[in-house]
Amino acid sequence: MKENKGKILTIVLIILFLASLFLAVGIFYLLQQEKQHSLSLQEELEDLKTKQKITESELERYRNTTKTLEAKLKEANEKINELNANIQAERKTTQIAQEQIEELKKSLEEQVSLRANLEEQLTQAKKETNSLKNQLVQLESQRSELETKIKELQAKMEKVELGTIVVSPEPEMQKVESYKEQAQVERDLATQLEGKILVVNKEYNFVVINLGSKDGVKAGDIFLVYRGNTYLGEIKVEKVHDSMSAAGFVSPEMKQQVSEGDRILSKSK
Repeated sequence: MKENKGKILTIVLIILFLASLFLAVGIFYLLQQEKQHSLSLQEELEDLKTKQKITESELERYRNTTKTLEAKLKEANEKINELNANIQAERKTTQIAQEQIEELKKSLEEQVSLRANLEEQLTQAKKETNSLKNQLVQLESQRSELETKIKELQAKMEKVELGTIVVSPEPEMQKVESYKEQAQVERDLATQLEGKILVVNKEYNFVVINLGSKDGVKAGDIFLVYRGNTYLGEIKVEKVHDSMSAAGFVSPEMKQQVSEGDRILSKSK
């Protein structure tokens, strides 16, 4: 019995020993595994620390690069703002220049139009000047002709007495039965100046008569115009010379009625 107990105890002890041995081996193995794992973790930790340092270094470099980029970005923004301000100023200047150009265009168009009008007026003025020159030449020619004619008339009048020209009495006078009445009529006629028209200028509305200052003619005197016994109208003295005078037509239709040689009689005042 005791032997059995001893064997059992021995077996139990052996089992316990073996169990302890296995346990110790297992624990040693686990410790070795744990140590190996710990070393692996340590290596990974060291690697992570190294990578962290590298990352921190890279991060620091990136931060420095970021700061540099931010400084450059700020500088670029300042330049952009400056450029925008310059662009706005240029736009404003351009707008002002465009407005000035538009004003200059309008002014130029006005000047061109004004020049065209002036050229047209100048052309018209040249035409009118040429026409006036032609008229002046014609007037000079007519003046020369009139002066020649007046000189001829003056030369002729130097040979004859330019005074009162006695004309035949009116038909009514021929009916006067009394010698005294006839004499009275002749006395009345003697108080009036009588002459004739030497020249008629219808273009300038005047005539030249053969009575002048030596006959008592004055500017403003009125003369009655007759052709034979037919009354034609009145003329008014405008310019007086020694032996002749120039007179204008009192009525416009007179220039179509009178002619050289018509008799004139001073109007009683």
